[in-house]
Parts: sequence; C-alpha cells; structure tokens
Amino acid sequence: MTVIVLTNCPVGLRGFLTRWLLEISPGVFLGSPSARIREALWNEVRQYANQGRALLAYQTNNEQGYTFETHDHAWHPTDHEGLTLIHRPNPASDRPAQRTSSVPREGWSKASKRRRFGGR
Repeated sequence: MTVIVLTNCPVGLRGFLTRWLLEISPGVFLGSPSARIREALWNEVRQYANQGRALLAYQTNNEQGYTFETHDHAWHPTDHEGLTLIHRPNPASDRPAQRTSSVPREGWSKASKRRRFGGR
C-alpha cells in the first residue's frame, strides 16, 4: 500500500499521479504500485511539486510495518532507536518576542483601543 499526500501542488502533478494511484480525497492518493514505480512517482513528485509539500508513506518490512518520506515539509522523519518518528519544530522558538509596551499598535480601531487600554 502506498499513500501520497500533496499540499499546494500543481494540478498537472495531481493528474499525473491519477495514472497510477486513486485520488480518494483532494491531494490524497492511494494505491499498490511496485517499488520501482513508487520510486519513479516520488521522483516526479519531488521534481514538479514547486512550492508545494508532499508526503509519501508505504509498507515496508520493519518493526513499524511502514515508512514515510517528506518533501518541503516543516515536519521531518527522525530515526529514534529503530523507529521512525516525526520531528515537529517547536512553535515557541519560532514565535517573535512578546510586546511589553502598553502603547497600542497602529491599525487598531478606536473602540478596540478603548477596550484594551481604557480611556475615552
């Protein structure tokens, strides 16, 4: 079993994948191609995904029974003592520093400024 998930990829790439796999939901492809065909499809996906993201999951002979690969994804597969896990970036480290000033930001409505900072 092979699953390919596309996000924000060209329509032509989705059309190409429907030659080999069944599109069960927008951007989600499912099928049982051979390993050679699966590798060829994944190479095409990586080449033509442009700014999009892609995920490939397929059955294999390991402890989990499957493995997966990603393309231009913020989450990355990581090996942990023989198991493949997903490493997600820490959102707290990506967040900009909190604003400590009590000065209202530009662009807020007058009503919003009154509610937040009091006054008339």
